[in-house]
Amino acid sequence: MKVRRGLLWWVIFAAVASPAFGQNAAPATQPDFSGIWRHPSWPGFEPLASGPTALINLAGNKGRNGLISLVGDYANPILKPHAAEIVKRRGEMSLAGGFPTPSTQCTPGGVPYIFASFGTQILQQPRQVTLLYDHPLIEFRKVRMNEPHPSPVRPSWYGDSVGHYEGDTLVIDTVGVRVGPFSMADLLGTPFTPALHVVERYRLLDYEAAKEGLDRDTKWNIRFPRYLDPSYRGKHLQLTFTVDDEGVFTMPWSATITYGRGFPMVPTTDWEEHVCAQNPSPYYGPPPSADKPDF
Repeated sequence: MKVRRGLLWWVIFAAVASPAFGQNAAPATQPDFSGIWRHPSWPGFEPLASGPTALINLAGNKGRNGLISLVGDYANPILKPHAAEIVKRRGEMSLAGGFPTPSTQCTPGGVPYIFASFGTQILQQPRQVTLLYDHPLIEFRKVRMNEPHPSPVRPSWYGDSVGHYEGDTLVIDTVGVRVGPFSMADLLGTPFTPALHVVERYRLLDYEAAKEGLDRDTKWNIRFPRYLDPSYRGKHLQLTFTVDDEGVFTMPWSATITYGRGFPMVPTTDWEEHVCAQNPSPYYGPPPSADKPDF
């Protein structure tokens, strides 16, 4: 069994090790997304009220016997037939105990899978934006600002991400996401191909404007009380993302993630230490054990 501990010091070093570090995060005319944002929901994506959107969890928004079954809506018209079969098969595996995912196998999640993380932090610099995620590996992405994608793009776990600001919105365009043995677009096991293209749009919202997304989150996802502060009425960060992959989907589709702050039982300025143990079954259940040493 392999166990990997959170290497937060290495993540922070890699995030800030650039000539731009130490300069102002962004000009005053650009939005300030600094700090840690929480999204305490599972499986995470907030399906839109209409139009092509993310799969819902057919197992419902209730945990079963302390575990969470993840059965994707394989009849969603965004899925091509072979992709629907994969989602259906993985849903059956989930009901039977679980299926291997990046989270259970301690591998990088990629995008858009990593958006389902319970938390994110955005570090804004003039030439680069870095995103950190509260995931078993404490993962991070680097976004080059105001640059084009290279040609050709070299595939990597998080792909090649370039960004720019459109008024109060941070826009990130990602291509070249590597497909690995456990790669999937969401926690429901939806596959993707090298043709994957993801566009993210981040903006700050007042509570009243964010409430529509929060209500959709409550309708379709399991929310964890440990991370919730029901009295929080401050600014929210909403990510609206669009996914396109002609190898898997019949059309581009979109969803949201609506983050908040003010969760008193978890850190708001530091990341927690994480340990990840490879554990394909049951999903997010107790880590595997052995009856005798394997050395």
